[in-house]
Amino acid sequence: MWVFSLRILNRGLGFIRTIILARLLAPEDFGLLGIAMLAISTLETFSQTGFQAALIQKNEDIESYLDTAWTVSAIRGLMLFLILFFAAPSIAEFFNSPQATLIIRVIAVSTLLSGLRNIGIIFFRKELEFNKQFFYEFSATIVDLGVAVTLAFLLRNVWALVWGGLAANFVRLFMSYIIQPYRPRIGFEKERFLGLFGFGRWVLGSSILIFLITQGDDIFLGKMLGVTALGLYQMAYLISNLPATEITHVISQVTFPAYSKLQDDLPKLRESYLKVLQITIFISAPVTGGIFILAPEFTEIFLGDKWMPMVPAMQLLCMSGLARSFGATTGPLFHSIGQPKILTNLAMLQLLILAVIIYPLTKQWELVGISVAVVIPNVITQLLAAFEVINIVKARCFDFLMFLLLPLTATLGMISSILFFINLSEISLSSFLICIFLGVISYIAIIYILDLFYSSRYKTIFWSLIKSLN
Repeated sequence: MWVFSLRILNRGLGFIRTIILARLLAPEDFGLLGIAMLAISTLETFSQTGFQAALIQKNEDIESYLDTAWTVSAIRGLMLFLILFFAAPSIAEFFNSPQATLIIRVIAVSTLLSGLRNIGIIFFRKELEFNKQFFYEFSATIVDLGVAVTLAFLLRNVWALVWGGLAANFVRLFMSYIIQPYRPRIGFEKERFLGLFGFGRWVLGSSILIFLITQGDDIFLGKMLGVTALGLYQMAYLISNLPATEITHVISQVTFPAYSKLQDDLPKLRESYLKVLQITIFISAPVTGGIFILAPEFTEIFLGDKWMPMVPAMQLLCMSGLARSFGATTGPLFHSIGQPKILTNLAMLQLLILAVIIYPLTKQWELVGISVAVVIPNVITQLLAAFEVINIVKARCFDFLMFLLLPLTATLGMISSILFFINLSEISLSSFLICIFLGVISYIAIIYILDLFYSSRYKTIFWSLIKSLN
């Protein structure tokens, strides 16, 4: 609940931030920031150590590993800053946007700040101390919101986004030493380094592949169609993938350390995974369906007409968001049992399919084409991941399928009820809110009816969750 509350507050404030900034700034401003963030993400991913995942997965005392991990992190942060600073002109030239040079150099400071954060914050996740994680993350969100929105009113350009993000990283560095008493020191032990890297190399491999899958489309689109198209696409991806990037992030953040503690108890691991799967799809399916059917109304009401060209792409990308929601349940499981290699292999297949189809589809249908190119390999690899999970936890295929099909069936019913109301009303804020209310009621009603016939135990699971809070 701490993590869920954090994400609700973060994304609620983030939603307000996005609406305000989208009104005040142009798609080109978001595209310029996107270029800088792509540069940073590229270097961060290709230099990923995987040490945090390795530390969480270990069932032993990890304090002796921390100084080595922090030293490597600090050196990595410094190197990334220097590379970005000197490579900024070349990166900007690649995207035909020379004005991005200074933006990249300023944002590069965030890599230095990230590298110096207190490594002790790893205990927040490892020991499930998510109340501390809440205050650590939320303080940065408040600062980002305040700085970005204030400067957006004053400057009306991309620098509002830049300074907001940089201020948030300063706060994260400061709070990491305020909330966590551990004080890292410079030190390096080869044996500890190799022990972490043995696990981390597979995390590195899958991180690189996942980056190419999730960010490669941005790089390709920015180069092929320009900075404005990139801004439109990134906004469409952000909104359409809300269930994957926000709701299920909460679940995966908690389940990885929890599964790690259950890795030697298969019956409990299976029971826990199936409950997590059931709750994840129960939440993410209707949210995805709502975004899909209300995308035109949402864009016109909240973002404005200048963002309307992204609507078809947003609707297509909803399917990718739902597939990623399912993936958020499988990834922590593979990591917790010490099998990150499975994710690496699946990511490699997904990247291969994407590489084959992205150019012809984008050339033919531009934003819509690249959205289709993203959806197809994502759905295929998540189906393969499902077979791997069933084999690992020894689950019954019928139970597994019911946990997926019941929420999806209820979501289709919800979409039908919303679509019926939309056809009878005009676009307005009040009708948009009524659609949301109608969708929630119809989804819950259909789930309740299906639960009576198939005994999927939704009522039992959610009552047990409520009782556990008392």
